[in-house]
Amino acid sequence: MSARTKARKLALDILFAAELREEEPTAVLAARGRPNQGELAEYPHAVRLIEGVQGRRERIDELLATYATGWTLERMPVVDRNILRMGVYELLWVDDVPDGVAVSEAVGLATELSTDESPRFVNGLLSRLQQLKPSLAL
Repeated sequence: MSARTKARKLALDILFAAELREEEPTAVLAARGRPNQGELAEYPHAVRLIEGVQGRRERIDELLATYATGWTLERMPVVDRNILRMGVYELLWVDDVPDGVAVSEAVGLATELSTDESPRFVNGLLSRLQQLKPSLAL
């Protein structure tokens, strides 16, 4: 497993925990960082994802709500919602991650950690946003 794949899993863990606790992801990151500084230092992409998703969450959620046909954000499983948030962030704002990799990694997380239907849903929504990327006002 690549370092960035591990970083995505770590970031997802923190984003998921933050949502369940109704806390800011960076607060959960800071609390987790104290006993696990080595883990976070080893995966700087995780910190980048957490801070990026938090910083752009309003726009990310707006895009997800707009393009998730038949689904509201509230209806999505928490894990799917956070996988999608990371995927959208990487797809639209992280230039050193190819678009196909951002989509593929998100689908991989959904395959491993969510429902049987989730990979197809994640792939469809992120692929749609990838197609629209040039026209989206970021």
